Amino acid sequence: MYLAKYDIEFKSFIDAYTLSEEQLQFTGTPRDAIQLSATDRDRHSILAIEDDRLVTFFVLHEQEGPKPYSQNPYALLVRAFSTDYHHQGKGYAKQSLILLPSFVQEHFPHINEIVLAVNVRNTAAQHLYKACGFLDEGVRTMGKKGELVVMSYYLEVLV
Repeated sequence: MYLAKYDIEFKSFIDAYTLSEEQLQFTGTPRDAIQLSATDRDRHSILAIEDDRLVTFFVLHEQEGPKPYSQNPYALLVRAFSTDYHHQGKGYAKQSLILLPSFVQEHFPHINEIVLAVNVRNTAAQHLYKACGFLDEGVRTMGKKGELVVMSYYLEVLV
């Protein structure tokens, strides 16, 4: 598996990406996220590719993105994280999160914190994030779809 920044060459992958109604309770669609990324230079749509298939998608949001969740000016927000419905339960989400710190260090060398906010009802995702090194430091906030657990992963800055 590898992570890649979205490019138009991946459009057919996005068109084939499927989310269930249950998944849509907690996340947005890649198509919507890519449209936002096209008009906001601080949003970067990221694809996790396995065997020439898009299996996991998320956005890395700089600057204003992490501000509701972190006071750190060197934080980066993970948002719209999802795994294609047809590829759930195969470890792709975990594998992409394991690759994420080195990807961030390579493409965003000034970043020292990766932050995310997960719905309090989405306990499966919370367990996954914890297993991949994200810390729940007790911060809670309200989001559009309910109460959120804020989690962080701290990086060493390589610069």
